[in-house]
Amino acid sequence: MAEQENYRVAIDILTCHLGMSFDEACSELGLASDDATAARQMAEVQQSLMGVQDDQK
Repeated sequence: MAEQENYRVAIDILTCHLGMSFDEACSELGLASDDATAARQMAEVQQSLMGVQDDQK
């Protein structure tokens, strides 16, 4: 889990700042499909939590 959290920052940089898709970023980082799936799930949870915080403002 901690290893995937380390990848999260790199994935964010590649997707947000370099315009790659999530799958392209995972491929660029050499993540196996299991790692990419876990990272995607974590990203979806983080995005949904950010949406909840925006709704509370």
